[in-house]
Amino acid sequence: MRGNKYNCNNSGTPRTRLERLLRERELRKFNKSLNDGETELSNNDSFSPDSFEAFSWFNDEESLETISANRCSTDGCERQDSRASRERLLVVANRLPVSAVRRGVDSWHLEISVGGLVSALLGVKEFETRWIGWAGVNVPDEIGQRALIKALAEKRCIPVFLDEEIVHQYYNGYCNNILWPLFHYLGLPQEDRLATTRSFQSQFDAYKKANQMFAEVVKEHYVEGDVVWCHDYHLMFLPKCLKERNRKMKVGWFLHTPFPSSEIHRTLPSRSELLRSVLAADLVGFHTYDYARHFVSACTRILGLEGTPEGVEDQGRLTRVAAFPIGIDSDRFIRALELPQVQDHMKELKERFAGRKVMLGVDRLDMIKGIPQKILAFEKFLEENPNWRDKVVLLQIAVPTRTDVPEYQKLTSQVHEIVGRINGRFGTLTAVPIHHLDRSLDFHALCALYAVTDVALVTSLRDGMNLVSYEFVACQASKKGVLILSEFAGAAQSLGAGAILVNPWNVTEVASSIGYALNMPADEREKRHHHNFVHVTTHTSQEWAATFVSELNDTIVEAQLRTRQIPPPLPIEVAVDRYAKSNNRLLILGFNATLTEPVDTLGRKGSQIKEMEPKLRPDLQEPLRKLCDDPKTTIVVLSGSDRSVLDDNFGDYSMWLAAENGMFLRATKGDWMTTMPENLNMEWVDSVKHVFEYFTERTPRSHFELRETSLIWNYKYADVEFGRLQARDLLQHLWTGPISNASLDVVQGSRSIEVRSVGVTKGAAIDRILGEIVHNKGMKEPIDYVLCIGHFLAKDEDIYTFFEPELPSEVPVPVRSHVTPPVRTSVSKLSTSRSLSREDRLKKHRPMPTIERSKSYHVNTDVFQSRVVDRMSLQEGSSVLDLQGDNYFSCSVARKRSNARYLLGSSDDVVKLLTELTNSWIDSMNTDGSTMEGN
Repeated sequence: MRGNKYNCNNSGTPRTRLERLLRERELRKFNKSLNDGETELSNNDSFSPDSFEAFSWFNDEESLETISANRCSTDGCERQDSRASRERLLVVANRLPVSAVRRGVDSWHLEISVGGLVSALLGVKEFETRWIGWAGVNVPDEIGQRALIKALAEKRCIPVFLDEEIVHQYYNGYCNNILWPLFHYLGLPQEDRLATTRSFQSQFDAYKKANQMFAEVVKEHYVEGDVVWCHDYHLMFLPKCLKERNRKMKVGWFLHTPFPSSEIHRTLPSRSELLRSVLAADLVGFHTYDYARHFVSACTRILGLEGTPEGVEDQGRLTRVAAFPIGIDSDRFIRALELPQVQDHMKELKERFAGRKVMLGVDRLDMIKGIPQKILAFEKFLEENPNWRDKVVLLQIAVPTRTDVPEYQKLTSQVHEIVGRINGRFGTLTAVPIHHLDRSLDFHALCALYAVTDVALVTSLRDGMNLVSYEFVACQASKKGVLILSEFAGAAQSLGAGAILVNPWNVTEVASSIGYALNMPADEREKRHHHNFVHVTTHTSQEWAATFVSELNDTIVEAQLRTRQIPPPLPIEVAVDRYAKSNNRLLILGFNATLTEPVDTLGRKGSQIKEMEPKLRPDLQEPLRKLCDDPKTTIVVLSGSDRSVLDDNFGDYSMWLAAENGMFLRATKGDWMTTMPENLNMEWVDSVKHVFEYFTERTPRSHFELRETSLIWNYKYADVEFGRLQARDLLQHLWTGPISNASLDVVQGSRSIEVRSVGVTKGAAIDRILGEIVHNKGMKEPIDYVLCIGHFLAKDEDIYTFFEPELPSEVPVPVRSHVTPPVRTSVSKLSTSRSLSREDRLKKHRPMPTIERSKSYHVNTDVFQSRVVDRMSLQEGSSVLDLQGDNYFSCSVARKRSNARYLLGSSDDVVKLLTELTNSWIDSMNTDGSTMEGN
């Protein structure tokens, strides 16, 4: 560790994400070297039901010596004894790593469960691990439950008790009949299984209830700082349940099966709810990049969220999505080959199959494992290569599973029929080509079988990873056998370079690959094996678990930094109280996504038409009308929409309307006027319009809007991936063509592109708008309360900073503080404003807007009814403010990355706020009326 650049720096703290992760990786390697020899497993470990030696980590109370990552000396990092400082890891899975068998009223016998997750976590000792899951039995009585809890506690396991009905609906129903087939591309139930579809809702309700029961057990045993690691499709609802109970809980979720493409996943009726539940986790992990990509694509296409290289972003909150290929405890298999009982097994097998090449298949008897396809390919190989018929044998281990399900019973019969037919066709009195076993082997026999195999056949039709391929490679140091691997197994991403990849559906291709593997030269076999062996021995289960937890911890750190940049929720009571105590109020309201109904971002239920023709929410009509009647309140609706849209929605209200980002203004009882700077150049419009028309024609469900000061191309409802490609091409064409030398701004929204003249922003226009309002109303009393609410683009958020109070230059502006010192922003009397230059007044609020610095503009005012704003009135905008810091409330609506002080979650919160303001004004009117009557 001395001098390691990843473990020490000048500050003693890693500065970047990569540096933090690399340092932890080096730390794990160093810890492993220290502890090699101290944590050796027993030489008698086995998968036999009565043996726990292989799972000694359940009882290991000794902590590992770790290296303090933050204590660095001048000579390097000092080693520090930190026993009892291991991070607690709560592994939450559907099943515990043990099965319980009742032996009496208060007595239980525990048997090891064999499975991929259990095998992968074997030997992971970097964490103080607790396992939470279902014990596999129904225990209705309290005596039995207490006895089982006590027995499991010795193995550091915590049971979740599920009754028979929940198990039937949740596990057998929703998990195994709905999610499992769908995730393996078998689709939803068809034909005779349609009864399952009819009972879908009850199964989904049971699924959610079971997940909530898991969450209750986690909450009961959770200690602050614990890492909660949820596993598999059985618990997709769990991250949401956990976060609802404790937002600070570190939650990771990992899927051990494939995740299907979005086109498959979208057929699931509960698709959106499950995706959002998983997104509640801080880190979502998959075995391969393909599965992670499919998940992000599903969130993008089904939920309408933003997919990024790091994960899925939802209005500023990022759920990290990454690939973490699982591994095995390779050392355990390598050491097992030296055991006497394994050596004896190997000797017996070599004598039994002397003179014949051994091919091996080890699978669960499952539809996705491709056992029939494998056997048929072997039959075709024997047909085409008669000289190999007595020189090769296929050993197929098929572990029975779900023997009570008709589909599995049918598969078993089918496999037996094929095996019998082939053995009858190619067998002799002394030998048969296929040895088929409907049972599992113990650990030692399995290691021996791996070691003597010449060719391993893994022909999964769809598999999350498949650790059999890893186990085979780990046991082949001497033989250097060949691995034939399905390209549809997750392991193909990791072992593909050294294996022979095949399409298991192509029987001819698999048969040809068998011949190639059996005849492969020794040097090629050695090179292929070496490549895979290095991967298997370095990407171990310990490294997999440590990497996931390390990434999760780092994700939490980054999320905390990101959260600090998100505005806090608006304190509505404070805003209403300040409103009631002020004398001259200004309310600036956005329109789209602020005063309109929320729309479906994916365009279902006619949302695209609704967004193209925005309408004021009905439940806002009455509050707005009453606020407009308040003589102390001035309301401005400031929108990027066209003037006709604002006329249609607000023509009957007594307020001010500012259209096209403030370039056009009118009181609802007056005519439209322009606030645009003189000589604004609009000659670019036609050329940009032609480009937008071209891409609209070639991008289904896109559209563009032609406004008088800007053009907008919107692809929100187009196919996500295609829309992005088209947007990229459109931007490239604009920058190299029509606007290459023009003084224009290109504003990119989430799924829109807007071209507007430089300086056409809401912030640049607000001073001119205020000046006209002051001039028109003859306002004598300064504005002492401002509420600015909107779902504005980043380019238009300069309106928020316009009203920020001036502070001493050495003190930064506390944009998001709840309470700001009452600093006066400008003079309180209008008469003094005329003695100040425009530049001096603007400097009191914000830097000079770009539009004021432009030299030449041209505007054609013949196309609309307007009048040029009085130059004198334009100079009164900023000077009318006499605003204290705690009387200014800027609110971003549903946009968490914002310069606003506060955040409102949606337009529903806007309704609540404006209703509260209305009630406050009505109460004050009633109070004033009562006072006058009393006098």
